[in-house]
Formats: sequence, C-alpha cells, structure tokens
Amino acid sequence: MTDQPESRPATPSVGRVLVLLDGSRLSMLALEAAAEIAAVRGAEVLGVFVEEVDVLRSAGYGFAREVGASSGATRPMDSAVMETRLRALAEQARRSLEQAVGGRGLRQALKLCRGSVIHEVLGLATPDDLVVMGRAGWSAMPGSRLGSTARGLIRKAPGDVLLWTELKPRQRNRVVVLLNDDQLENHRTLSAALELARRHRQPLTVLIRSERAGNPDAVRAIEQQLAAHDASARIRVIPRASALQIARLLREESAGQLVLSRQCSVFDEHDMDRLVVELNMPITVTS
Repeated sequence: MTDQPESRPATPSVGRVLVLLDGSRLSMLALEAAAEIAAVRGAEVLGVFVEEVDVLRSAGYGFAREVGASSGATRPMDSAVMETRLRALAEQARRSLEQAVGGRGLRQALKLCRGSVIHEVLGLATPDDLVVMGRAGWSAMPGSRLGSTARGLIRKAPGDVLLWTELKPRQRNRVVVLLNDDQLENHRTLSAALELARRHRQPLTVLIRSERAGNPDAVRAIEQQLAAHDASARIRVIPRASALQIARLLREESAGQLVLSRQCSVFDEHDMDRLVVELNMPITVTS
C-alpha cells in the first residue's frame, strides 16, 4: 500500500485539551502543541497549574535544601520564598495561556490547584479529554527513568495523554502506531495516529506486534480500517519484541511521533519506562 494518510480521517470525540503548566521551557512547548491540537479540534484549552503540597511542606523544614538548576549549589528552602515563586509561576502560566490560545479564538481557562499533580489532574480529566504535558517538565530528562507523575497519568488518566518533547528534524518525520494483534478493534488508537499524521502532513506506519509470522488476518483488518477513512499507511508485522528492539524498529521507520494504547502489552511487560527512555519524541497514549 502507499503510505500517505490522506483524505477523510476519523474524527475523535471533542473533549477539552488539558495542558499541565509548570513554568518549564518544555511545558511552554507543550502549551503550543495543545493550542494547535485544540484549534484543529475546535476544543477548549484548560491550563492546569498545581502547587505541589509536598514541595511546600518540605520548605517548612529547617533541614530542607534546594539545588540550583544551573549552579548546583545548595541553599535552604524558605516557605515564603517558595510561595512567592509559585505565585509568579502561576501568573506566568496565565499570561502564556492567553498568548498561546487567545489569538486562535478558542475558549480557555486556567485551573490553579494545590495538592498532588496526579490527584488534581485525575479529578479534572474526563474520558474525552486529552492531557498534554511536557516530558521533561513533569517526568524525566531524556535518558533517565520515567518520572512518577508521568507514569501515573499515562496509566490512570481516563482519556488520552500526550507526553510532549521537541519535534525532531524532518528526516524523522513518520507517525508510528504500535498495536498488538489482539487490539485490532481499538479504532481510537489508529484514529489518533491518523489525526496526527494529517495535522503534521506526515506519513503513517502501523506496527502490529504478533507471534504469527506475517499475520495476514491482522494486516487485512488494519487495511479495512484505513480504507474506511480513505487513508493508507505502511503496515509491518513485528515480533513481540523488547522495548530496546521496538526502539530500534522505530528508528528504522524514522519515527518522529509514537502512538500506542494503554492496552498494548508493552505496559503489561513493564517495558514502558524503558521504551520512553530510549525515545526522545512525542508519545501519545490512548485509552
């Protein structure tokens, strides 16, 4: 088959786009991505800024120290200074949200919360909402383990979650969707991949994890779904490989973005952390 996802794609249910804001550079990039997605969908953007209780509580202890991001020097954590800093970050989040979304004519709101990020986001999100978060802002730097906040949200959120990072140069320009051969009726995951490929004008690859060589039945099922949307893709049947092997296959495909479902066996095999560590690209996890 040809591999350009053209014409009439699936249209997902229109929920809100929730974007987590923490003042980091990557959260600002995630905000731009969220605004672009919302503009395509005609969705409301809800910015979420969480004052983490654990951080504020720690600042109250005399022995607590913070480490300078650039200098590496340690200094006492002062609760009053921390409160002031958080207020400034919240105001920055408000201005950034207005700047990114206001000019697009979209509905927008900022939710200020105090608590744990996972608890607050799970309390706000619905199954039709997309949660967008900057990968390094809320999880971990590339090359390190997936942080507990990102891990919790991609596993527990009722809807889709997008871990955002900077897009790579055009030579890595393919949207890749990873499916198990028993997931072929998961239209939501393929629909999300088609939407991405269309929005970024990028070709699509469907990787089907199967223990059956070639698996023509699985290939035929995907071809039928693509035909229903007047779309096409490169389809490959791959073994149920490890995270490292999947990462190698994604590099072979020149993947620029990855889409997979929470029901994918990568999660069951506890390989998700390893896969995210190996990949420095936006990853969409669907329900």
